[in-house]
Amino acid sequence: MVKSYILQERDGSMLYSDALIVDSPEALKIVDHPIRMQILELLAKKPMYPAELAKEMKMHEQKIYYHIKQMMNSGILDVVGREEIRGTVAKKLSPKQLNFALTMSKEWKPLASLIKKKDDTTLNFLKPFIQNNRLNASIVVGSPDPHGPHKARARDGHYAIDLGLFLGGLCSMDENFSTKLDVDIDLKESRNLILVGGPVTNHVVSKINDFLPAKFSDKKPWGIITKKATYTEESIGMISRLPNPYNPEYFVLVLSGIRFIGTKAAVFAFTRNTGQVIHRFTGQKEFHAIVQGFDLDGDGKIDSVEILE
Repeated sequence: MVKSYILQERDGSMLYSDALIVDSPEALKIVDHPIRMQILELLAKKPMYPAELAKEMKMHEQKIYYHIKQMMNSGILDVVGREEIRGTVAKKLSPKQLNFALTMSKEWKPLASLIKKKDDTTLNFLKPFIQNNRLNASIVVGSPDPHGPHKARARDGHYAIDLGLFLGGLCSMDENFSTKLDVDIDLKESRNLILVGGPVTNHVVSKINDFLPAKFSDKKPWGIITKKATYTEESIGMISRLPNPYNPEYFVLVLSGIRFIGTKAAVFAFTRNTGQVIHRFTGQKEFHAIVQGFDLDGDGKIDSVEILE
């Protein structure tokens, strides 16, 4: 059974409710009657038999039956129960929906095209990773098991949940499972990648570090090195976009930090302050932004970010 919904934007949020879509104005005319509207309102509270409706509305049963027959013929009511009373079968009724919509259009578009929450710059920035309103990339997080030269366990993979929520507002899921562990990625066969985590916990970031427009240092003091500065604070994060060095027709997006708190700052900045993070993006192949996370309310968690470059 095909389900239908009505969408409504209210205070910046998209709200929905179930609806019955009809393709004939006659069906809507059936509803446009004060007695039938009252019947629907009563049945919405609880399913009822026609005799119960007549008693509640203080009307003759035959009159109630007439209006019920009209709505049954138009597919507005459902039978949700039956009971034999004095040799006849009484039907308990309920409305299929309380929202009704008339459709005359033959053109239906993907929902993602309606609820684009970001401007064109964001969509252009993510264009390699989103195609035809579908995610066209693998989201790669570090393995929770000891791995890599530092035998590290990833503690930042769960930050990809916020990233997934953000991307879900811009596109639909691909048929294939989108999330992968770094240990399962063969870079020679890789395509578009979205990497979450630093080079210690996400081994794929380590392998492409030399190609990044802002690089992680490979010796102490650990940090992120750009043409402008060297950043060493643990709350520093980086957002980088570049062609996949192992397959240049595809792209890589990196959201990474010096420590896991820096990765959180990068994800927080990209998903909450997207416009500020990518305001310098004009279509260049390589792009990076450096951010720092702050705990303004003192609860030990990042709740604000500053764009450093």
